[in-house]
Amino acid sequence: MLKLDNVCYAVDENGKQKYILKNINLEIGDNETIVITGHNGSGKSTLMKIIMGIIPVTSGKIYFDGVNITDMTITDRAKLGIAYSFQTPVRFKGLKVKDLLTTAQKTNSKLMEVCNYLSKVGLCARNYIDRPLDDSLSGGELKRIEIATTLARGARFNMFDEPEAGIDLWSFDGLISAFSESLEKNKCTNIIISHQEKILGIADKIVVMDSSKITMLGTREEIMPSIKSSRVCSKLKGDMYE
Repeated sequence: MLKLDNVCYAVDENGKQKYILKNINLEIGDNETIVITGHNGSGKSTLMKIIMGIIPVTSGKIYFDGVNITDMTITDRAKLGIAYSFQTPVRFKGLKVKDLLTTAQKTNSKLMEVCNYLSKVGLCARNYIDRPLDDSLSGGELKRIEIATTLARGARFNMFDEPEAGIDLWSFDGLISAFSESLEKNKCTNIIISHQEKILGIADKIVVMDSSKITMLGTREEIMPSIKSSRVCSKLKGDMYE
């Protein structure tokens, strides 16, 4: 489905190139859950933004279903079925929650279906469906609404940047179930940036990043023991068990 071929992203720092991503080679198949983890600043969010087209690659190629999308716009990538849930949610002032979710679905869906997406992320639909998307909503509430919106799109390739932020422990299992259900219902692929062990536990494959590179890649069974014992992932281990 998705292939990154020697992808690099660099910025100018005092006249020299500083690599945020360096020589990223990655292939992701259909109907998979991939969890990307690693230290803060290792390039995880940048990698997602590169895939979505929010920032351009410095070098390398990106392919989706065999098509070179390296120079495609965000809109064109979205039309192909790529969706992205930001680490810091975007605010859509002037809309109500139900308007955003209905628009995302692109179908004449029943209100009950829209409410169901809110319930999956731990929000009582009765209290939120008619709420305006304004400053009265907290960052955590907006985060949940954005995840619900991404799930409602039913895209073939979803990316979630630290979806656990703003999700309380009581709602966490529901979020995990929502990711699993989206794979079964929509036959999609989910890429999730996370430090949480429960989310790592649903991964088909885990990608560990450090200092702009992929340092480990493999199945959950292969990578989890390394994460729990590696010095490189000492920060991650702390996050997992907090």
